[in-house]
Amino acid sequence: MGVKVKPRILVIRGGALGDFVLTLPALGLLRDAFLDAHIELIGYPHIAALALDRYYLDAVRSVDYGPLAGFYAKNGTLDPALMEYFASFQQVVSYLYDPDKIFEENVRKAGVKHYLAAYRKVDARHAALEWASPLESLALYLENAASRIVLSDKDREVARKWLGSEKSERLVIHPGSGSVTKNWPVQGWCELGRRFLARFPAGELIVVSGEADVKQVHELVNGLESGRFRIAENLPIVLVASIIAECQRFAGHDTGIGHVAAGVGARCLLLFGPTDPELWAPKNAGVNVLRAPMGDWSRLTPGTVWREVAQLWG
Repeated sequence: MGVKVKPRILVIRGGALGDFVLTLPALGLLRDAFLDAHIELIGYPHIAALALDRYYLDAVRSVDYGPLAGFYAKNGTLDPALMEYFASFQQVVSYLYDPDKIFEENVRKAGVKHYLAAYRKVDARHAALEWASPLESLALYLENAASRIVLSDKDREVARKWLGSEKSERLVIHPGSGSVTKNWPVQGWCELGRRFLARFPAGELIVVSGEADVKQVHELVNGLESGRFRIAENLPIVLVASIIAECQRFAGHDTGIGHVAAGVGARCLLLFGPTDPELWAPKNAGVNVLRAPMGDWSRLTPGTVWREVAQLWG
């Protein structure tokens, strides 16, 4: 008998953090159906780390890899090593926006026979369902749209070391996002933080901050009257996920970090302004969505938000 060769599946998925997390249910369908397969991703390694060697993915290659540029151009120069690489996969699933099928045609030139163009615009149903729907052509059907992030014991141990000494209560907040229109005014977050620290005299706020959040976090820190907070600034995404998992309670916006918090099983309050939660809110249990009336942040008061945050403690 010959040696059994593992089937190889390649998924191509760029996009922001939230888009990636909302694609995890589709990746889960592939993994559940092909447990012995080698599943690889072309994407952003710092984001895909959430899935690499954590059930979903066996390897990741950067979407910014220079020689890939030829595959995006009509009649482009195709790198021989990449042609061989693409040809090594029995199935390619691509979430690239490729309306003219230029990338698809170039990948097929490499010898790929089974190519699934999976890009879908989200405008009628939940993003996780939309992005899993192309897999129905492989007889894979999504029943649960909740994204699940699988953390290791080591991941959690690193988070516990970062958090340090035990606190009676912790709340992780993310006051920013990649778009100003998605942000509840920082004054509201200041008031929310003060109310939390007043209710839990031994508690601690953990403030998640990335490159897009510097201004909001700076204003938040200046607005708090207590030093019982720490900033989780520009940390690797797996560590952020693990910290939230250990703290178990999160408040934020319609952002990638909010989807990560839901994916690790934290109890969440997510604030939505102009975006539609029917399309974009996590489907995980324990997630409560509060939408600004008429999408107008000025109509969402700190008192209203605090009442919902307080429910995270039941």
